[in-house]
Amino acid sequence: MVTNFAIGTLGPRSALGYTASRLERAVTSRTDDAALKRYGEHRQAASYVIGGELVVLKAGEPCDPLFTPREARALGSVREIVFLGLADTAPRFGFGLDQDAVEQLKTRNDLKISDLRSIAVQGMVAADHLPPLAEAKALLGWHARHRFCPNCGAATALTQAGWRRDCPSCRAEHFPRTDPVVIMLAISGERCVLGRSRRFAPTMWSCLAGFAEPGESIEEAVRREVLEEVGIACGQVRYFASQPWPFPSSIMIGCHAEALSETIVVDREELEDARWFDREELALMLNRQHPQGLTAPPPVAIAHHIIRSYVEDGPDVVR
Repeated sequence: MVTNFAIGTLGPRSALGYTASRLERAVTSRTDDAALKRYGEHRQAASYVIGGELVVLKAGEPCDPLFTPREARALGSVREIVFLGLADTAPRFGFGLDQDAVEQLKTRNDLKISDLRSIAVQGMVAADHLPPLAEAKALLGWHARHRFCPNCGAATALTQAGWRRDCPSCRAEHFPRTDPVVIMLAISGERCVLGRSRRFAPTMWSCLAGFAEPGESIEEAVRREVLEEVGIACGQVRYFASQPWPFPSSIMIGCHAEALSETIVVDREELEDARWFDREELALMLNRQHPQGLTAPPPVAIAHHIIRSYVEDGPDVVR
């Protein structure tokens, strides 16, 4: 049983990363060429510059991720420009460069080049910038992977301010896609199952996760993934929250699940290890006070919030 001390030391809840965007997406403007031209010439127009997995920032404390269109074009050859929306009345764009061009910017002292995960975890930019950065990265990454038509192989063209690609050959219209991923905590009373991926930092344990498959509900995906990865059957599934995850373009669907069995059988192709944790141990991991140095994911990730909800609210989170 978790002590009041353990729960009380968790402190105030942090914001979930990449969510609560303050941008108005201004969807109707995407097909309005006159409006887009005005936005591009607006005195407050600014852009996020991304190349592959890397984001370009102006060095500082915190760093500034916004560049004027002129500044952005001066950084390198721009492959795509996408319209993200309006910050009040100020237009926001994403400028896509080749990753090799961004790599070359690492020698400049006035810039900082980093990946979006590190930017979020280390708090390199103000939190308000994380949602539009996620939007820009996911959208520009989609363009980089879909420059040719999957129907006929012809080169496609960016349209609708970056929210569609059209094939001039077979006339197919292609839209950005988001991949649904279930991420869940399987709970049995005062214990839950966490797993370790080989990609994790050496001390970190986290929720289980996997892509939802075609023709599958969220609840079915949760039960299947838990059974496949750790051999635990689940019953009741309760939705918790969701999070955009632009690595490269997913939506994390957070859930708590009722574990109906106890014996863990680890799928070693998917996980390095998995085991049961009680709530007090989880509280120590969230606080970075575990005697063995074990840790939970940082607050930027939805897994942190799924685990914390269970620590604070107990088994009722799945009822």
